[in-house]
Order: sequence, then C-alpha cells, then structure tokens
Amino acid sequence: MKKLFLTMSLGFAASTAYAQISDGVVKVGILTDMSGPYSGMGGSGSVIAAQMAIDDCLKSECKGMKIELISADHQNKADIVANKAREWMDRDKVDVFADLTNSSGALAVQKLIKEKGGIALYSGPATTRLTNEDCAPNGFHWMFDTYSSASGAASAITRKGGKSWFFVTVDYAFGHSLEKDAGDVVRANGGTVVGSTRHPLNNVDFSSALLQAQASKANVIGLANGAADTVNAIKASKEFGIGGSNSNQELAALLLFLTDVHAMGLNTAQGLLFSDGFYWNFDDQTRAFSTRFEKLHKGFKPTMVQAGVYSSVLHYLKAVAAAKTDDWKVVSKTMREMPIKDPIMRNASIRPDGRVIHDMYLFQVKKPSESKGPWDYYNLVSTIPAQIAFKPLAESKCDLVKN
Repeated sequence: MKKLFLTMSLGFAASTAYAQISDGVVKVGILTDMSGPYSGMGGSGSVIAAQMAIDDCLKSECKGMKIELISADHQNKADIVANKAREWMDRDKVDVFADLTNSSGALAVQKLIKEKGGIALYSGPATTRLTNEDCAPNGFHWMFDTYSSASGAASAITRKGGKSWFFVTVDYAFGHSLEKDAGDVVRANGGTVVGSTRHPLNNVDFSSALLQAQASKANVIGLANGAADTVNAIKASKEFGIGGSNSNQELAALLLFLTDVHAMGLNTAQGLLFSDGFYWNFDDQTRAFSTRFEKLHKGFKPTMVQAGVYSSVLHYLKAVAAAKTDDWKVVSKTMREMPIKDPIMRNASIRPDGRVIHDMYLFQVKKPSESKGPWDYYNLVSTIPAQIAFKPLAESKCDLVKN
C-alpha cells in the first residue's frame, strides 16, 4: 500500500506541476522534406533527433510531462507548409514547429506564428530574413543561415586570391539570400562579383549554368544552393573540368552538409572549403551524441540540421519545464533567459532578433588518403567565434532590436 500511495503521490505531483500545460500535453511538430532534395540533411533524421531530445528531457527536467511528436513531408512547397502548420495549430493544438527546412516554407510559418502564436524552431532554413525583416518574438533561428555559411568560405577563398566570383544560384528565397550574403563578403574582402545565373530547385542539368560560369572567366564559381543541387552541380563541374588541378577556376560550395560529402565520396569532394555549425567528430560530446543517432538512423551520422533539431527541441522543452506552462509568450521569454547547454552547441545564446549565435567552423574536405574510416571526412581549418560568425546585431533590420 505504501508503494501504491507513493506512486499515486508522484503522479499527482507531476500532474500538478504541469497543470498550466494546455490539453495536458506538449505537442511538437516536425515539418521537413521527407523525400526531396533536402531529405538527407533533414527528413526522417530530424524526426529521430526530435525524439532523442524528448527522451532525454523526460529523463531529467521534463520528468512527468506528457509530450507528443508528429511529423509531415512539406514537399518543399510553401503553400503545403503553411496549410499543414495552420491545420496542426487549429486541429491538433501543436505548440512548437521544428526543422522547417526550405526558406520559403519557413517564412510562411513565421508569418503564421506572428498571427496566431505558437513557437517555431528553425534549424533547416537558411534565409536571414527570419531574423531581419520577418523576425518574430516567437521565432528562433537555431543552427545556421546564409550569412554564417557565406562568411567563412567566401572570406577565406577571397583572401587567398579568389578575387572574382560568378554564382550558380537556386532560384528561391534561400539561394537569393546566400548569393547576396556571399557577394557582400567577397566585396568586403576586396573581390568582385562578375555575374550569376539561377536554376530551379532540385535541378538535374547544370550544363547551361556551368557553361555560363566558365565563360565568365571568374576565379571562383560559387554554388549558392544546397543538398542534392550542390551534389549534382559539383559532379557536373568535374565533367566540365572545373575545380581540378588543370582548371583556372575554383569551385566554392557555400553550403555543404555531411550527407552531401557522403553522397559524392571523397574523390569528388576533396579540397572543398565550407562553414558548418556541427561535426560529429568534433569532441567527446558530439561523438557520443552521433553514435546514439547513428544507431537509430540506419548508420548515418547527423548533419547540422538534425543536430540543430535536437538542440532546439531540447532547449524548448527545458523552457516549458522551467516555466511549468506551454504558453508561447512565457516559454519564448524563458528560452531567452536560460543558457543553452547540450552536446551540440558551443558558446550559444539567443539574441533579441531570435538569432541563436554559437561558434561556427571552417572545414576542408579530406583527401581519401587522409580519412581514417567511415564518415571521417573533415579537417578543421579554424573556429569562427559566435560573436563574428553571424551578422552583427547592429546591422539588424528586425523591429525587435533597439539599435
């Protein structure tokens, strides 16, 4: 009887502690690309990462809390993202959205949460508009953006002699933002942008774009795209003789994911310089997290998007537990006040514009002879401190920032 009474008491204490959680449950929704060009960096791996965060929080700060996870494929279509997010809010009472790979879709969700409340955790999209013109008090841009992606590689390549650039850009919000930010970095380091061409998302034929890039005579061909588009463009560039030892033009992948390198292989990807916010083999904490993830995700190591989903969902849940409510206004405030502590982030904090700043890293893809085993793909070139990895707050266009 004593054991039964104790169990009932603990259950009552837990339910009392979270009495201010609407419907008695915290609902987490993962909107991501499950089958298209970004499915490798996000997709089912993001769902796994979110579940890992839930499981970890339930063992500690969130003990006794009821948490549910749902997910959907947004097909990289902004209208599908917006409709599904609205349906989840109205019908399923989803409290927080995470991943949200695809910048156009993310901007649609940002508009929705500004109208209806709730919280969005962006680890998949890259557009800096999320923390500038379209910022929201309940929108948090977690892992990387086009500025942090461009600043490392574009700056390093321009400083070492790649003074003229031509961009091959995916034609939607993400690509436009990445090209602009990279171009600004190039010009700030004494370089010039001689031209650009644009291609549709999930492009299969880069011959026309690469012929234009070759004809430009630019020192550097910058790929302002991501995931499958970047992989296809790099493979095609090899066929055109771009980036090899006999080429006068260097290839710059402005956004590269671990799964992209895995798909290409080191023979194709070797030598590429790029910025990243997470690498599985960085230290003991990242290795331990990645080993757990790999066992759940068919032998794949996590990308920075998937790692960002884990970090953002865990921090959100800790804030709910600390605030003892899922009221988005209270939780948003608590998230800003709490330190970000997890296996993913280093020197992380949340700025008034919703930008989560943290250390970024400049990596170079290893030669095949340098790799010591599966997924051992990167050499660390330098660490980019959190305070300079992202666009300065003084340059923010966010109306939440008092400049």
